[in-house]
Amino acid sequence: MKKIYLIILFISLAAFSLTVHAEQEADKSLDAVVEIRISVPQNARTAERFGTNRVASGVVIDEIGHILTIGFQTIEAETVKIVRKDHKTVDGIVVAYDRNTGLGLLRATSPLQVTPMPFGSSSEVKKGDPVLAVSYGSSNAVQGVAVVAREEFAGPWEYLLENAIFTAPPIDRFSGAALINRDGHLVGIGYLFSQLTIAELGVMPTNMFVPIDVLKPILSDLKRSGSSKLPPRPWLGVRTQELYGRLIVERVTSGSPSEKAGIKKGDIILAVNKQDVHGMADFYRKVWALGKAGVDVPLRILQGIQIREIVVHSTDRNQYWQPVQKEKQPSVEL
Repeated sequence: MKKIYLIILFISLAAFSLTVHAEQEADKSLDAVVEIRISVPQNARTAERFGTNRVASGVVIDEIGHILTIGFQTIEAETVKIVRKDHKTVDGIVVAYDRNTGLGLLRATSPLQVTPMPFGSSSEVKKGDPVLAVSYGSSNAVQGVAVVAREEFAGPWEYLLENAIFTAPPIDRFSGAALINRDGHLVGIGYLFSQLTIAELGVMPTNMFVPIDVLKPILSDLKRSGSSKLPPRPWLGVRTQELYGRLIVERVTSGSPSEKAGIKKGDIILAVNKQDVHGMADFYRKVWALGKAGVDVPLRILQGIQIREIVVHSTDRNQYWQPVQKEKQPSVEL
């Protein structure tokens, strides 16, 4: 454990020079990091899991006032407030939440009068690079960190990100935080805290950032129509975990296709369309390879002591998010 923290200390010192440089060169760009305050109704599906009053960072990316943040914070938003560095507050609206990338897009309804942060190239960000993690409002809002890994990330909520950016030491206010390169350009958006296993180092506390390059091909579509032109992926509504080489169902979303098909907590997913499943990422790829949302997904599962063949009629995850009704909605996985 001491070895890991000594390495983190070394990384921090190596990144310090970037902190000084970038703050001097990109002070106006840093003003583009704002605070997002979102309220959702008490009876929202995600109220229990994420709360009704949510706070995240966001990054102003154009003169119109579009703001990039992490998407799950925006689900079922009733009101959006945007707070500038000088504490001036303006109203905002949710423009899009792209579940494939995990990114959310907002827009201020009145001028923000801040310099937008330009995009960099996340493909040029390499392991070992010093970068800046910038969030809103904390005492260490601008922190020098280093990239400790570029690798695939599979989230148990049916999420897969190629070549995610992992940094250390971790920052507290990571949700929607900006990851900035030496030129003061945006290369990633903060998603979560993670424990990453690194060869010869063991388990290291890190933050995972969504690379900005995944946004570029779909940004104009998100601004124009609120969604990507890519066909929606089939969604099953299961949360899984890998354990002893098996993919186990940890939770089944209420009202989801999986619940309707009879999948239960504790089931083990063995195969998709008669092809053996080897881990979470492999499971997602095999499901998504069958076609767009609405396709039937044949699964082989171990339920108790019985092996069952089940067909799940997938759906578009976005269709699950209907306007909130007066009665309390069931809690849901993303």
